[in-house]
Amino acid sequence: MSPDKNPQTMKPLTAANKLGIYLPATPAEFRNSPVTRAQLEELRTDPPQWLIELHANGPFPRDVVARKLGISNSGLARAGVADALTADEIAALLADPPEWLLRERDNLVAVRKEAERVKEKEAARRAASNRPPKNRFGN
Repeated sequence: MSPDKNPQTMKPLTAANKLGIYLPATPAEFRNSPVTRAQLEELRTDPPQWLIELHANGPFPRDVVARKLGISNSGLARAGVADALTADEIAALLADPPEWLLRERDNLVAVRKEAERVKEKEAARRAASNRPPKNRFGN
């Protein structure tokens, strides 16, 4: 990079998403200033104590909560879980799963099975046709 160019920056929300953390739980200096790519890489390679704590204990953003619970983001919304959850709250839900959590896990399994079935059906249809496969990458 030439010295007369400004480094590329991102909004704190974008940086928080890339780090997998919940923005409102971060320190004010992180929330209130743009983050450069170099700063983001430094946070990844040498995380400060506050980032280590957030990764270990939360609160976690919705996508991380959903992944830890084994359900979809939509399942969280259907269950009315609007806030970020901490590691202790997630552990409590996993230790004694409510009915909605069991239902959403079953729903996610069914959705994935259906997606796999459709994928296999499409592959079989393509294999049975006399059309050559699409060569999208110019091999």
